[in-house]
Amino acid sequence: MTSDSPDVPPSATTIEAVDPRLRERRIGTGLAWLGTWSWRWVGVALAIAVLGWLVGMVWSALFPVLLALIVASVLAPAVGFLVRRVKLPRAAAAGLVVIGTLVVVGGVIAGFAPSVAGQGDRIASDAAQGLEKLENWAVERELVTEKQVTDALSEGRERLQNSAGSIANGLLSGVNTITSGLVTLLLTLVLTFLFLKDGHRFRPWAARMTGPRVGGHVDAVLDQMWTTLGGFVRAQALVSLIDAVLIGIALAVIGVPLVLPLAVLTFFGGFVPIIGAVLAGAIAVLVALVSVGFKGALILLVVILVVQQLEGNVLHPWLQSRAMQLHAGVVILAVTLGSTLFGIAGAFLAVPLTAVAAVVLRYLSALADPAPPPAVVDGPPPGPAQAVDPAAPGSPAPDASSE
Repeated sequence: MTSDSPDVPPSATTIEAVDPRLRERRIGTGLAWLGTWSWRWVGVALAIAVLGWLVGMVWSALFPVLLALIVASVLAPAVGFLVRRVKLPRAAAAGLVVIGTLVVVGGVIAGFAPSVAGQGDRIASDAAQGLEKLENWAVERELVTEKQVTDALSEGRERLQNSAGSIANGLLSGVNTITSGLVTLLLTLVLTFLFLKDGHRFRPWAARMTGPRVGGHVDAVLDQMWTTLGGFVRAQALVSLIDAVLIGIALAVIGVPLVLPLAVLTFFGGFVPIIGAVLAGAIAVLVALVSVGFKGALILLVVILVVQQLEGNVLHPWLQSRAMQLHAGVVILAVTLGSTLFGIAGAFLAVPLTAVAAVVLRYLSALADPAPPPAVVDGPPPGPAQAVDPAAPGSPAPDASSE
């Protein structure tokens, strides 16, 4: 005995047999969707290109602003402490923190500069000799041929000769570069003071200007961006300091003579994650190869690898929350793109700006995700708050005071 089963939906083949135009409509819908999103992505790419062009046009003015924002995000907790605990006016607290920072940084530079400045040429010379030793070692063991080494050296020499004009122009414009650097430094200090003094007014102003519907989101995103930027820079500075101290101790124990300048190089290289640490470590190993031989260089290489693993697996997760972590591939691409477009300054700013952009993307992604369905459990869900349906029987009346 058979009966109709209305609960079983008809198959796609049956539908297409009834309406043969269904396949065309499906293909047309897919093509329309693909075309719509393709044009949208083209628009996004054009907007990014125009934004990059505008940044390049105003880079000389934008660079000190970005530096001041980074410095202010690091110094803001100290200003807040003086305002809350010591009851200083915000202007006085900001000025005191900026002047104190200048005194500390200037004292450190004055203490290290005489020992470091005169040894830069020796580091470069020892690194070149160490590279030559590695080349000879590789040729002797037939890892590479002598022709390959000669071709590589010839290509590097040719590139250096081709760029001689650019180097000469750079040397001739050295006075302008120094003057521009001093102007940038002075402008950064003034902007840092202003950001520390009046920066707390920007978020409420931005929330008011964007209206009641968007203002809450703008305030939340700006708060997360500011917290991320300051925490990232402070943690990166602490990680770089720990790396420099540990590698400096290893250099001293092994007997490498250029301990202080190599440790300083490691510290500043840490502000360009991954790439800076690798380059600073490679230079230290090459200098050790010339100074103490192959065995000492190998020991130093092992120490550097251990320190970098400690940094990546212990220090970063401990000092920075997982929400601020960036994938190594993203970091490398950001540093490469920043250094290609804006040189050393771009390499330094690439990672903190990428971390801030990641905060915005995570916030937008959280808004785009639908609310998770309520968990089906026997008892009430854990936590201090529990969602209540006002229409359900026995539900408490809403509290009018919370309106």
